[in-house]
Amino acid sequence: MTRSDRLSVTTNTAFFSHRSFTKMKSIMQTANVAANDLIFLEGDPMDKLFIVLKGKVVLSKLNEEGKVLVFHYFFTNDLFGEFNPLQKHESAFTARAVEDSVIGVFHQDDFETLIRENGEVGLNFTQWQSHMRRFTQYKLRDLTFHGKNGALAATLLRAANTFGVLNHGRLTITKKFTNSELAELVGTSRETVNRLLSSFKKKEMITYTDGNIEVLDVKGLKDLCRCEECPTAICRL
Repeated sequence: MTRSDRLSVTTNTAFFSHRSFTKMKSIMQTANVAANDLIFLEGDPMDKLFIVLKGKVVLSKLNEEGKVLVFHYFFTNDLFGEFNPLQKHESAFTARAVEDSVIGVFHQDDFETLIRENGEVGLNFTQWQSHMRRFTQYKLRDLTFHGKNGALAATLLRAANTFGVLNHGRLTITKKFTNSELAELVGTSRETVNRLLSSFKKKEMITYTDGNIEVLDVKGLKDLCRCEECPTAICRL
């Protein structure tokens, strides 16, 4: 996927200065990850951070019924993962490469040393952590506060911000999502997504062109999820 496939989405490392990024890359190792291979599993010890150098990664979690709930997509120059310097920490998520990817790896000991030696990196890292907490909080708000209607509406808006292009006044989501993929993003069944999409189409909020979803009524979708007008750095997949 090229950057032109997305509509004004900011990478989550925009907080890091060029100097910080250069210093981080000096301690980075790289790994090639094939499509559908796992980077880490829910429950694995978390003592690393990762950055997508090429490709695409999805972060997911299993619910109590064993169904997959997709939380985030990560693209080139997006940072993901976490570690706790005070105690051993297990991952709450599973990370999987969606396509053949190149991943940068930062080991916790190396990164902590870098932070101690460079205040700017430490400040930028704190800003990134704050951003990711807000990112996750708004995702949880979308999934839990306004029913499945609101959750799907918010997901379509996020998808439009992430993969959308404007064409003759229409906002087309260039990635062709299956209803099963949308169900994993919303945390519901494929049948529920089928029903809700049909309802949205009847209300002329969306339509389909060559298998792609086109958003016709952005305001209508925003009303369903009670949109708080988050910046696209937050309102993305």
